[in-house]
Amino acid sequence: MSQNEHYDVTILIGRFQPFHNGHAALLAAALEMGDEVLVVLGSAGQARSARNPFTWEERAAMIAASLVEADAARVAFVPMRDFYDDSLWAAAVERALRARCGDKRIALVGFHKDASSDYLKCFPDWAFVAMTRQGEVDATAVRQVYFGDDEADILRARLAGLLPEAVVAMLMDWARLPVHAAMRAEHRAIVQYREKWGAGPFVTVDAVVTLAGHVLLVRRGRGPGKGSWAVPGGFLEGRERLSQGALRELREETGLDIQHGGDIVRAVAVFDHPDRSARGRIITHAHWFDMGSNPAASNPEHLPEVRGADDAAEARWFRIADLPAMEETLFEDHFHILDHFLGLKKMSWEVIPGARIREAQNESTSR
Repeated sequence: MSQNEHYDVTILIGRFQPFHNGHAALLAAALEMGDEVLVVLGSAGQARSARNPFTWEERAAMIAASLVEADAARVAFVPMRDFYDDSLWAAAVERALRARCGDKRIALVGFHKDASSDYLKCFPDWAFVAMTRQGEVDATAVRQVYFGDDEADILRARLAGLLPEAVVAMLMDWARLPVHAAMRAEHRAIVQYREKWGAGPFVTVDAVVTLAGHVLLVRRGRGPGKGSWAVPGGFLEGRERLSQGALRELREETGLDIQHGGDIVRAVAVFDHPDRSARGRIITHAHWFDMGSNPAASNPEHLPEVRGADDAAEARWFRIADLPAMEETLFEDHFHILDHFLGLKKMSWEVIPGARIREAQNESTSR
């Protein structure tokens, strides 16, 4: 579609980790073409990671701070989780935006960089305004600079040519918080991992173990994802069958030894989205072992004792009913692995008006 046409609503989709000058140019074009702009903030609701260090509230605050007041009043934000399933994700985005837009004339504004931008093809009912590349900056390079070893003055100078001035100021404030040090360590762990092992593809196995309305999780003891809760699992060894590897990892990380896993396996599923892990291309085979269906299972009132070992700092049984509220504490796509087997209720994200985002900006900078 032509950039000279005008629309009731223009839509900009991205992770904006962080919001840089290229994003700012796309947003300026969207504001020029539309009466209202809806910015879809991807990867919302996740635990912080090297790839997604900033919450959706922090990213919304960055964007709002970079705009003059009149433009900020025309921008609203739609936080959207990663479903690791393109059709589910696209349907969720369309439902959220249709609820806001109704029958208004809609155009999606974007730059198709490579396969990572294929999400732009998921909305055939909307007009698409194809933009050219807006500068040479990309968010991956910005994160490499931001989580590098530069002193504050040098870091500010390097960021100044990549990000809007207001975003630079916010990131320099954020760099004084403890979370910045944690994300630097996370970023370093990813770099070291890739230097040692490469980018894959790798094969891993996971064990989703349920008993009497509970599920067994481990707290990761090492980066990446140190401190996050995860499904017990790890890399498949050379001579193992998939189920053998899942049971071995379960035993090594939790001390729980299921002698006859085949008797209680309820389902097996492959999770292979290219972006499911920042470590590289990791394809996992998750096994659901339901001990509650085994007549020999322990009394539900007395769950088996477990302990964190190997890569796990802690192992603990959680009520399945409590998992939806834990989404931001779970490693990588493990919330979605659990949801696949256990049918966790997904929250619906609402469009946040510009006034609320300005409040979020004040909150984020005061922390």
